[in-house]
Amino acid sequence: VDETPTPEFGSDVGTGLPELGSVSPTDSAAAWRRVERWLGDGAARYDSERDRVDRPVTSQLSIDLKFGSLSPAALVAEVGRSDPGPAALVRQVAWRDFWAQQMWHGLGSDPEPKQWRADAEGLDAWKRGRTGIPIVDAAMRQLAAEGLIHGRVRMVAASFLVKHLLIDWRLGESFFRRHLRDGDPAQNVGNWRWVAGIGPGSAPWFRVMNPVLQARRHDPDGEYVRRWVPELAEIEGADVHAPWELPDEVRSGLDYPQPVVDLAFGRERALAAG
Repeated sequence: VDETPTPEFGSDVGTGLPELGSVSPTDSAAAWRRVERWLGDGAARYDSERDRVDRPVTSQLSIDLKFGSLSPAALVAEVGRSDPGPAALVRQVAWRDFWAQQMWHGLGSDPEPKQWRADAEGLDAWKRGRTGIPIVDAAMRQLAAEGLIHGRVRMVAASFLVKHLLIDWRLGESFFRRHLRDGDPAQNVGNWRWVAGIGPGSAPWFRVMNPVLQARRHDPDGEYVRRWVPELAEIEGADVHAPWELPDEVRSGLDYPQPVVDLAFGRERALAAG
């Protein structure tokens, strides 16, 4: 297995400030209108449905929090904690503060997995949404188009890169950092490290998300995938999540790549490298 040189975190100085466009900071009044809208609509379903990537249940407040037009403390005070939905949102805000504290106090020097792979083709396929894994490709295409994707598919796409492809998490973190409209260094680095099993509060390295199971659970009818992977628009229901399992006569007519890695093989390789 080829090993890629370990990049020094912080050595990437970027390419200057991006064009703001639709990323412009929002004013406080607009942010609070979004809070009230969520309390009247998504809050009641948030605890049970927040991981559904095919439904508009999340608060959509991450950009407001990033730019400071909404204070985390004021948000928590407003939504309260007595009902399941608001209480679940408060826990997510607590995670946000946790990563900010970790960044403030230093990220530590936890050991990395021993064998990051040099895989330029796999990395490129991941960036372009051409991995052959529909939920991963949908996430990456939405990221390119909108600069904002659901937290669940962020984790699935990150896990696929780090675990199934065994590519250094910092390469994925850098790509997300350049494209996310709500990109916050502490949150982005913290959550990528979480996926990679590095640092306090992280998922263990042996936790390898199965993207097909994740897709079937959180996009059960395939609506999210079909929206962003139009090559699979004619595949009905949950079959869209694993097109390689379709009959040969159906699969041969699809203008969609085969998976860049066998999921079972990628999982075993990741466990062996951890």
